[in-house]
Amino acid sequence: MTEAVAEERSEEEVRQTIRGIIAEVAPEGGDEVRSELRLVEDLSFHSLSLLELAFTLEDEFDLPPIDEEVARSITTVDHVEQHVVDNLAERGELAGRE
Repeated sequence: MTEAVAEERSEEEVRQTIRGIIAEVAPEGGDEVRSELRLVEDLSFHSLSLLELAFTLEDEFDLPPIDEEVARSITTVDHVEQHVVDNLAERGELAGRE
């Protein structure tokens, strides 16, 4: 676990970090990543780039591997953000949430 992960982050900091990661990994570039954007249709993610996104998020936030059923339900930037936020909140690693 990295030192940054060990510190509690606010929900907004987590969401901003996720948007930055999505912008970096997006095949067509994600100049303006917004919560309502769809990963495949709007940001041109394909299977390989979705795997890269999942692995990058797992590393950044020390998340457990995502199962296929959950992965298939994550279709927008907001879904990605909520998945990570929920995992961090469950572990008590989100500032302002108990």
